[in-house]
Amino acid sequence: MDRSVYIAMTGATQIMQAQDVVSHNLANASTTGFKSELDAFRSLPVLGPGSPTRINAVAQSIGRNDGQGTLQQTGRPLDVAMRGSGWIAVQAPDGSEAYTRAGSLQLAADGTLTDAAGNPVIGSGGPITVPASTQIVIGGDGTISSVPLGQAASSLNQVDQIKLVNPDPSQLSKGADGLLHMNDGSSADADPSVQLVSGTLEGSNVNPSEELVRMISLSRQYDMQVRSIKTAEDDADDSIKLLQSN
Repeated sequence: MDRSVYIAMTGATQIMQAQDVVSHNLANASTTGFKSELDAFRSLPVLGPGSPTRINAVAQSIGRNDGQGTLQQTGRPLDVAMRGSGWIAVQAPDGSEAYTRAGSLQLAADGTLTDAAGNPVIGSGGPITVPASTQIVIGGDGTISSVPLGQAASSLNQVDQIKLVNPDPSQLSKGADGLLHMNDGSSADADPSVQLVSGTLEGSNVNPSEELVRMISLSRQYDMQVRSIKTAEDDADDSIKLLQSN
């Protein structure tokens, strides 16, 4: 195989991987609490015989953008958003503790408080269960209070407190479940300085315009790699014809 074809072929493959990241971001431009994924190209030398003059551009993830999305008031008591940095602790499908900023909380039929994906929200002693109530209030510190059925509106009782954490961003990585996990598999400590805003949701921090511009740029780079492959093929055909004519 001509070495230029190899470089162009691998370059096109890496560009397709970068396009996958952009597509994922665009698909979640309206997802509550979503943090856009970041990637970049890294130059690596092509190993092999001959002079090391050829370079491959390899697409690599460089983390995520943890910047806050736009806060949108909903007035719904179970909608919460982080005020600044921080995360809500939930129980992942595998039973481990994980973290999210998607604050569209729900009540399951058995009273379990969950995120929109059905993952139980963790409180001071495990998953939070809210008794049947006529009113539920979530305070800025994550405290959950409710008025039990059959009681007066003044009978507001504290039920539990949502575990709010704020580990260093470098300690967190996104799992296959779409939630963030501690890199070492541990559980982050609760941070009393983290605050919630009730009746509000945090929108995605994806900038659709920037992502579209990046997608266009990647598409043009991909076309360039494909043209390079075609040029190498044409050169090879011309060389064969020249040899045959001689």
